[in-house]
Amino acid sequence: MNAEKQTVLVVDDAPENIDILVGTLKEKYTVKAAINGEMAIRIAKAKPPDIILLDIVMPEMDGYEVCRQLKADYITRHIPIVFVTAKIEVEDELKGLELGAVDYITKPISPPIVLARVRTHLALHDQN
Repeated sequence: MNAEKQTVLVVDDAPENIDILVGTLKEKYTVKAAINGEMAIRIAKAKPPDIILLDIVMPEMDGYEVCRQLKADYITRHIPIVFVTAKIEVEDELKGLELGAVDYITKPISPPIVLARVRTHLALHDQN
């Protein structure tokens, strides 16, 4: 298969979490990583990824604010965002979905679940 791999942007301030997600996704996707919200927004605007896996709890700019800014920008608002977070309260999940995220995965992640959700959201996005 010669088709170009779809791109996943992983955003997390913890290098070990980025390593786990990159390891989970790299065989099927091109994976880019950002260690903070500002970097994530820069990367997303420069060359929009096909999907973003976004941590919520980060210093300076949290994932909710990153999501807010990406959804407010014409260039990036179409990108599906999946929150990947240790925040497990229903209110946290609801807030993320209300801001425009398409899904919410809790940490510690399960690699098969992450792959399945990414595949599903990319397929759904491609249909739109």
